[in-house]
Amino acid sequence: MANQKIASGIYYVGVSHYDRRLFDALISTPEGTTYNSYIIQGQKATALIDTVEPEFKALLLRNIKSAGIEKIDYIISNHAEQDHSGSIPDLLAFYPEAKLVTNEKCRDLLLALMPDIPADRVITIKDHETLDLGGRTLEFILAPWIHWPETMMTFLREDSILFPCDLFGSHLAVSNISMDDERVFYEPMKRYYAQIMMPYRGQVAKRVETVKTLAPKMICPSHGPIFKDTGIPLRLYEDWVSDNLRNEVLIPWVSTHGATARMVEHLTSALIERGIDVHPYDLTAADLGRIAGHLVDAATIAIGTGCVLTAAHPVAAYAALVANALRAKAKFATVFGSFGWSGVKVPDQIAGLLGNLKVEILPPVMTKGAPTTETFAALDKMADDILARHQSLGLK
Repeated sequence: MANQKIASGIYYVGVSHYDRRLFDALISTPEGTTYNSYIIQGQKATALIDTVEPEFKALLLRNIKSAGIEKIDYIISNHAEQDHSGSIPDLLAFYPEAKLVTNEKCRDLLLALMPDIPADRVITIKDHETLDLGGRTLEFILAPWIHWPETMMTFLREDSILFPCDLFGSHLAVSNISMDDERVFYEPMKRYYAQIMMPYRGQVAKRVETVKTLAPKMICPSHGPIFKDTGIPLRLYEDWVSDNLRNEVLIPWVSTHGATARMVEHLTSALIERGIDVHPYDLTAADLGRIAGHLVDAATIAIGTGCVLTAAHPVAAYAALVANALRAKAKFATVFGSFGWSGVKVPDQIAGLLGNLKVEILPPVMTKGAPTTETFAALDKMADDILARHQSLGLK
């Protein structure tokens, strides 16, 4: 991607990684991603905010040069993770006069991750400390746990532009960094929130209020498009970090020989008949990112699982672990499925994997072998229980 001018003396010099399909060896990125890096020119100094993955360092340097930048005085590191920081050693070597500016926790992590960073070239700043570039002032705002403990945001005061690091980001490779079509970025942004931000929802909510206080005219995150209409990301995040739930049931399921699949079909129909939105996902084929996105809103999680030996199917246990790790805000959870010679302990096993969630565990439905008329009646009762719980929350 070529450099793009954001405002006078401010350039996007990051890189789009169109073909990246997995992040952190865990997160699916079907739309690729971007590694956003920004140049800010003052009257007496030039700063670079964040770098890119090391494999793209040549493109970053090319973009900086094509923007007409000959000298960099400061490299600002908002976050130590290598998709932001990985090119710092090369940038420091290429610009020997540059200083690395970050907070104490980030400095320590950077030096641990990349020991070849010269410690004597690091300037350590504190919360709300500023850096004068000449007519432009950078203010550094510590924002731990969005999403690492050393994360910070950088605010360009005079232009009222916020560089919030991962906050408001999305894994979405774009050619126009100012793309503002919510139809395009909504799902990637929600997936990103669910997987990166939702585990720290309380801290994120506090930082959303911080951003509202700053009242930026532009928000430039570290992944995905930038926002010239700052009301869009604030509106979305205010909803996602709230306690608001939807009249929805998420059904992650797996079936070894078809019996649990038949139970999924019946429960799905029963819930729809009761006016509840349902999102069933076969865990052997589903995109984990889409499941995570539904964890932001769903009031109930119903895990369908066959039995392997005497335990829940491993991919069903994995789904429970993911929901637990992401700290979904669902209020209710339940388990259903089929087993062979043994499987009565499966509901307790799954419930034990959801310890981080503040959920009421509803009565499970487990059947030996193929589902029967009695099994389907029990699933109807499960649907009635879910409906009653949702109505108790005022969900329609």
